[in-house]
Amino acid sequence: MAEPTPATSAASPAPDPAGRAAPTVRPDQVGESSLSEPSLPGGWRTELGRLAEVAGLVGLVVTQPLLDVLGRSPDFFLFHRAERREILLLVALVALVPTAALALLGALSRLAGRAARSASHTLLVGLLLAALTVQVGRHGTPLRGVPLLLLAAVAGAAGAAAHRRWRAPGRALRLAAAGPLLFVGLFVFASPTSTVVLPRGEGGAAGVAGPGHHPPVVVLVLDELPLVSLLGPDGRIDAARFPHFAELAGGSTWYRNATGVSGWTPYALPAMLTGRYPQRAVAPHYSQHPDNLFTAFGGLYDVRAEESITRLCPPSRCEQPVDPEQGLGVLVRQAGGLLRQITAPVDSRVDPEDSYREPTAAEAGIDAAEPVPADPKFRWDSLDDNQPARFASFLAGLRPAARPTLHFLHLLMPHSPWVYLPSGARYDAPEDLPNDGAGWVELARGRHLAQLGYTDRLIGQTLRTLRSTGLYDQALLVVTADHGVSFTPGAQGRGMDAIRTAPAEVAWVPTFVKTPGQRAGRVDDRNWQHVDLLPTIADEAAIRLPWPVDGRSARQAPRTEAGKVFYDRPGQPTPVAGGVPAPLPPPAPHPLVGTAVGDRPAGGTAEVADLAAYDAVDPDTGRLPAAVWGDVPDEVPDGTPLAIAVNGRIGAVVPVVPRDAGGRRFAALLADDRLFRAGANRLAVYRVTGDDTLLRLTLT
Repeated sequence: MAEPTPATSAASPAPDPAGRAAPTVRPDQVGESSLSEPSLPGGWRTELGRLAEVAGLVGLVVTQPLLDVLGRSPDFFLFHRAERREILLLVALVALVPTAALALLGALSRLAGRAARSASHTLLVGLLLAALTVQVGRHGTPLRGVPLLLLAAVAGAAGAAAHRRWRAPGRALRLAAAGPLLFVGLFVFASPTSTVVLPRGEGGAAGVAGPGHHPPVVVLVLDELPLVSLLGPDGRIDAARFPHFAELAGGSTWYRNATGVSGWTPYALPAMLTGRYPQRAVAPHYSQHPDNLFTAFGGLYDVRAEESITRLCPPSRCEQPVDPEQGLGVLVRQAGGLLRQITAPVDSRVDPEDSYREPTAAEAGIDAAEPVPADPKFRWDSLDDNQPARFASFLAGLRPAARPTLHFLHLLMPHSPWVYLPSGARYDAPEDLPNDGAGWVELARGRHLAQLGYTDRLIGQTLRTLRSTGLYDQALLVVTADHGVSFTPGAQGRGMDAIRTAPAEVAWVPTFVKTPGQRAGRVDDRNWQHVDLLPTIADEAAIRLPWPVDGRSARQAPRTEAGKVFYDRPGQPTPVAGGVPAPLPPPAPHPLVGTAVGDRPAGGTAEVADLAAYDAVDPDTGRLPAAVWGDVPDEVPDGTPLAIAVNGRIGAVVPVVPRDAGGRRFAALLADDRLFRAGANRLAVYRVTGDDTLLRLTLT
């Protein structure tokens, strides 16, 4: 009697038609059934599939968001004077290195066995899906911080489980592996930055010399400077705080009703230098703006241009004498910082311009432009070390010449990052200090005003240099800013929320024009818009512009209309109402600031960062530990005043605020450098009670 044929079980695969046993599929391989192992030696078909999945996810998590931000920020590369080769290398690193690193880690896990390799890949997929959820959730949900991280963890775990169980998720991820190539192509050929990577011609028409004298022209464009920051209570320049701006106003025409065109320099500055409102989102590059101040003057004038985040002067017209930090290493480091902002589970303002810092003259290896002025307020004898390198080079070029010369400087001052005290001494502070919210916006404005005090000192150096070289009376001198910035709570910055809520802070900018031979100051309240800048300079220099402009020269009759426009995006003008802004109330110092304080009773603890910096202060370096920040216990209520003292004198009183993303509940700026002395300094923090009693906190 024949034995019955046993039933085929799940653990005993049936033979294929050729009589060979089908490969066993273990439970830990269910999610990988679409990547059948043995087709290639050693399972390389599976590994290629896994590599494609990682590449697809990394493309969505890293490559696309980073190249999107950099593609819309050609100024990032222009500021660092990046060459085409360096840009392409950076793009290659962004597109390839993260995938390669993760693939290598996965391959190493294979040494522990196929089960470990499968588990590690599933874990990696889950982590990348969680990172992707953070980015999507930050843009599509109100969740932030820990709640968003919890959502990301759940989404990552669910995605990893689905990837392990079913074939469809893996197939979708392998299709997404084509994404990085697409993202790179869009960056190189279609983004605004493509102009910097693949510049196309110089173009630009030279202006025509008109009848009249062609004086030397000196143009200084400051950055992120609201007019209201300079005003005193009487509506005039605050001569006590900003004596050199007041000196400039006293010998020039102050266009008090002047407004910028845009809150973003890559749009604002080309509008100023072409005389045209921004119509297209293109790079601030000579190939996109061929008709500009430099091409118009380049036929008759020698051009010395110190640009910062634009390259409107073509190589045939001028060179860029000073380079900031540059090289692939700098680009990689800055791109890494941007990636951290993009992938963070909290709101962050992803603006590469926020990280731009002009190197000092010493860092750039530039000799002192002139002897340090005999100014008793500058106590550390280090102004030439501290001043930005572009400014030092600009001053060195302010000399009479046989041919008419155009001297141009766009200086990123008093633009953030804020690192200067009014004296010129530098200080360090965390890059991620908030700029908005209770307590933080007041600190941001205070740091801005401190750096504006230093900017005032640079204006004074410019005026002294012009006078000492004999150019002051001869030259057409223009000093202005491209845009302002709002420090209004809830509308901090310079975007549309700020322009709608606080237009006086964002749109109105200081604009001074001193014509050759002008001695007396005057005020002109015409409706000036910054497209008027180039026509005015050209008229005063007897240059006829060979292209039509939207602006009108100050030599012409004023506009009859009172309205103004502001462009948050090119081609989309936003009406701006109002006239000459009223001064803002100056920050009122706390009555305790400046008072001496002796022994006080203990009243708790405070954690202060970098306490060791106060043990060995060397003022001769031009650096001071003027920023103080830290944490206090949770039982200290929000709003509690803290007095910060150095060497027994109170330098600032600030409130306790809700703990920020960096774990800080207070931060202060000690703007008076006279608080410090050489050697060991004594820092103290006091809790201020309702009757102004001070309780000393033990510092840790």
